[in-house]
Amino acid sequence: MESSTPEEKLIHLLLARLERISVDSYWAHRASGVRGALIRILEEAEVQENPDTQTLKNLSKLGFQILESAARKKR
Repeated sequence: MESSTPEEKLIHLLLARLERISVDSYWAHRASGVRGALIRILEEAEVQENPDTQTLKNLSKLGFQILESAARKKR
């Protein structure tokens, strides 16, 4: 069993949070796209040792921005 890196743990946490955005929210559709892209990159990382780290960072940043925007809208 492989231990997850802190980055992988953070991405899995981000995926879980993005999944919880209300489907009624404008941000749900955008969150779905980011989730899909993050999942694809994680799957690619399992096959190859060197995933595209810049894309992963950009998607993570976008995911956190979506979470922040969705949280602001909910207030």
